[in-house]
Order: sequence, then structure tokens, then C-alpha cells
Amino acid sequence: MLKAHVLVLCALVAPLSAQDGWVNLFDGDTLNGWTQKNGTATYQAVDGTILGTTVKGSPNSFLCSDRFYGDFELEFDVKLFDNQLNSGVQIRSHSIPTHKRGRVHGYQVEISTNGHAGFVYDEARRGWLSKDRDQPQRRSAFKNGEWNNYRVICMGPTIRTWVNGVLIANIVDDWSPTGFIGLQVHGVGGDPKYRVAWRNIRLRELGDGGGFATLFNGKDLNGWKVNENPESVTVKNGAMVVRGRRAHVFYNGPVYQHTFKNFELHALVQTKPNANSGIYFHTVFQKNGWPEKGYEVQVNNSQGDWRRTAGLYGIDDIKEPPAKDNKWFAMVMRVEGKHITVSVDGKQVIDYTEPDGVERPKNFAGRLLDRGTFALQVHDPGSEVWYKDICVKPLPE
Repeated sequence: MLKAHVLVLCALVAPLSAQDGWVNLFDGDTLNGWTQKNGTATYQAVDGTILGTTVKGSPNSFLCSDRFYGDFELEFDVKLFDNQLNSGVQIRSHSIPTHKRGRVHGYQVEISTNGHAGFVYDEARRGWLSKDRDQPQRRSAFKNGEWNNYRVICMGPTIRTWVNGVLIANIVDDWSPTGFIGLQVHGVGGDPKYRVAWRNIRLRELGDGGGFATLFNGKDLNGWKVNENPESVTVKNGAMVVRGRRAHVFYNGPVYQHTFKNFELHALVQTKPNANSGIYFHTVFQKNGWPEKGYEVQVNNSQGDWRRTAGLYGIDDIKEPPAKDNKWFAMVMRVEGKHITVSVDGKQVIDYTEPDGVERPKNFAGRLLDRGTFALQVHDPGSEVWYKDICVKPLPE
């Protein structure tokens, strides 16, 4: 049965062949499927192009795809009408209220006339990821005043870019596994009305589209933080083992700034007899006690508490365990808006929609959908649960 479980988990799914054909992200006539974020630069569909023009006083502006893309091949043509203008195309990028009040951030493929075209910049986060920007052939690939062809391939943590057929960047980075495409018009001083245009924007997803990021490396607790009793969480044989005095281990790594809203989370879980644990989502780190914020997905196949694995603890409980002790089982949690589903070994167990304006009892006041991180529970010294292959796919908000 373990082999079947592995097939549904992102970390171990073998890549499929590329899907046939390409999808045009721009229909040539309208900006349908795109939403402007941050600045006030103008974007217009003009003669089969998307034309971006600077506006006085505007910060960086971004025209962003409404869809997220993970593993893909992207092609487009771009032209800078004014050499002084800096621009770029965002890939696997995001805009969330907890990061600089919605500032667009993420990988940017540079568009400029200064020799940096095609290199990868981490917009509003870490700056240049491409450190090797001095090679003359790559610096001269972009042609000033002409249409330039760009090609971008994202597969897993690898990002490669080409400008006019010249390989420019080849980086490996795992902070953002998926996100939107964004067309940047950079903020400028004064009111020069600088222009940049894009055309022939097309994309094809690779394999199953990817988009999952591994949250646990199977080696140590890098990216995780334990409260109360750190000795209660260990790593053995590629799994995170929770056993001992009460504790919770919270994800605090870089993926999606560990502040998820809509997502799909996968994990392999194995309970020992009489074990009780749980997976929290939309929670926040707290120094001690049971997490007050977010939902808990119960992990309990045989312990005295009648609430069993996959139920939303205290909100939508189930009485019959969908899995057995001493065997790995696959759990999938998905949140989109107010809708929560939980599946075990491919069978949906929970299908719950949080009512608008719901009021919880005082002891469950924080059991509300919002945004936040994940946490695994160490319930008591008699409980032992193993977790591995923990990965997440952020979904559009």
C-alpha cells in the first residue's frame, strides 16, 4: 500500500511528459485574465501588444496573471521604447497583505538595456539571485530598440532564462514553487511617459504543473520551530517524530513567507497505538499551550479521545478512523476561500464550508479561517506519530 500512497505525494511524483500545445496568456485584444497590482502605470492592449507606460509619482506597477503557475515554459517578446526604462517579468510571484502591505514580490526576469537583461532578481525580497552577471556574450544578448525574445523554464527549484537564444541565467532556489506571472513597469522620477511592450506571451505547463514545495527536508528541523519542549520533536529515518511532553512544532521557513491562506498540503503519516496528534493550519507560533489560532486536523486512530483522524477537531469531527496504526497513510488538506477538504489515502473524509459570520465557543474563538502557518502537535508522552514528505502548494488568493 505504501507505493500507492507515494504516488499521490508531491515530493515523490515522477514528472509527466509535457502537455501538448501552448496557452496564450494574452488574447491580443483585451487584458482579460490579468489584474494590476501596486502602482498606477497604464497598461493597454494596443495592436496585438500589451503596452505599459510610466505615470508620474507611481511606484513599481505590475500587471499580474490571475492564475498561478509552478513548472512551466514561458515565451514572450518584449521591447523597451525608451532605453532609460527598467522593466521585468515576474514569475512564481505573490502579493499578500502580510508582506509589505501587498507589495508584489518574487522572482523577476530582468528587462533592461544595462547588460542585466535576462538575469534573475528577487523583487522586494533578497535582490539579485544571479551573481554572475559579467560574461560579455550574455550582457550583450538584449538588443536596444528592438523586439527581444525571452524564454523561461521553471522546473522544481531550477530557473533558466534565455534572451534571443542566449542562455542567461541558471539558478536553483526553493523559496517560491508557484505564483503569478507579472509584467512590470518600473517607477521613475518625473513624468517622462517611458514605454515598454510585450507580445506573443505564451506558456505551457510542464509535467503535472508542479507548484509544490517541500517543507521538511527529512534530515533536520531547518525551517521549523518547536515551543515548550524541544526534545519532544526529533528526526529519524527521514521522518519527523513527535513524542513526549506537550509541544508544537511550527513551520517558519521561507515558502510563502509561512503565512498561507489558500493551499493544498500533503503529508505521509504513521500513528503508533494509542497515539494522539494533529496538524494545525492558519495558526501562528506561540510559546506554550494548545494553539489558539487556526484549525486542527485530528490525527488519532486508536487513542481514548473519540475524535478520529482527518476530522476538524471540535468543528467537524468523525468517529470512525479512516486509517490504521503502524501503517503509513497519505493525508491531503486543501483550503480555498471558506472551503476545507481533508482526504486520507485518496478518499475524501471532510468537506466543510465555514459559515459566514460564524461565532465559536469561547474556548474555540480562534477556530476561524484567516491565514497563517502549519504546526504538528506533540499531545502527550504516551503518543508517538511519524510525519514525512510534507509539502505544500500555495493557491491563488
